[in-house]
Amino acid sequence: MSVVYYVLCCVSAGCFTEFDAEADSTDKCQPFEIKTEDITEHDDKPRPYLCTVCDKRFTSKKRLNVHRRIHMYPCSECEKSFSSQSTLSGHKNIHTGKYKCTECGKCCQSSTDLARHRRSHSGEKPFECSVCSKRFTQAGHLVVHSRIHSGEKLYKCHMCDKAFSRSGHLNRHMRVHSGEKPYTRRQCSERFTWQYQLETHMLKSHCEGN
Repeated sequence: MSVVYYVLCCVSAGCFTEFDAEADSTDKCQPFEIKTEDITEHDDKPRPYLCTVCDKRFTSKKRLNVHRRIHMYPCSECEKSFSSQSTLSGHKNIHTGKYKCTECGKCCQSSTDLARHRRSHSGEKPFECSVCSKRFTQAGHLVVHSRIHSGEKLYKCHMCDKAFSRSGHLNRHMRVHSGEKPYTRRQCSERFTWQYQLETHMLKSHCEGN
């Protein structure tokens, strides 16, 4: 008895390949599942997104991120997963308490993280601004601060063309567009956008600030 089977070649294109095969009388039709990661796309689309683990390439960053999940390394102690074995090893140090702060008991992933954390207790600020000599506990804080002197403004308002060197300055600016008025006093129903407006109001209307 000759039976014709249809094998799915490309789901997105709807192509089918037909071939004949001899079927045994005891054969039964069994459903089978095709996984999307097993399907090869037969097209010439550029695939600039490379998986650094298995060297597969993808047409979009979204597809690459979905694919990366098969390479994730789960932690046996909690529900977190990580993209590399080294990152997982560092995370496990939190569970083992290898780098534990003697002041508060916080567990860190590495000796570098522990040293950074200890500065919160000691008050040490080893990172100094070369322009104004202001000091910081973390290098990242110094980098953000340096933008004030270099004129670099990475935080741009999507409502207008203004830009700011700090995210906090952008957040305060957004009150102009949103109408937010966070400043108020319990004894007064008036609300204000800026701190100085509240202080001026309290001085004139409630005789405070003299």
